[in-house]
Amino acid sequence: MTWKELCEDKRFQDLPFKVELNAQGQILMSPTSNYHGSYGFRIGRLLFEHLKSGEIVVECAVETSDGTKEVDVAWLSDARWAQVRDDFSCKVAPEICVEVLSPSNTDAEMMRKRELYFEVGASEYWLCDRQGSLRFFGVEGELAGSRLCPQFPRSVK
Repeated sequence: MTWKELCEDKRFQDLPFKVELNAQGQILMSPTSNYHGSYGFRIGRLLFEHLKSGEIVVECAVETSDGTKEVDVAWLSDARWAQVRDDFSCKVAPEICVEVLSPSNTDAEMMRKRELYFEVGASEYWLCDRQGSLRFFGVEGELAGSRLCPQFPRSVK
């Protein structure tokens, strides 16, 4: 199954959990909790306040070598947004990809997503834990903070 087919299939609309595809086109479903949505909203709101241009997308589909993944919160520059705006999924990753840990996520899984997003052009990967604390990563490894949004707080509690 392709991402476009999944998006257009009425059976999969309005599901109460996150949906992704693996490299074989199999559907992966991950339940989330209320804090997940709350942190995602707070992160998006803060990105909107601190970055005066670009676009913020919640649940942004990104094509990777391991199938279609959904970034919980993404920031795309105006130029990158113009490239992907009308597509079902991004063939080039947003510059900032933020994942909020769900109860079912493992650290290994989230670090794999980090690799996948960098492979397709992300500049930064942020990871928000269950307490709202953030870690920031560049291609070279963990960062003290975001380079694209240096004023972003290290916590969204």
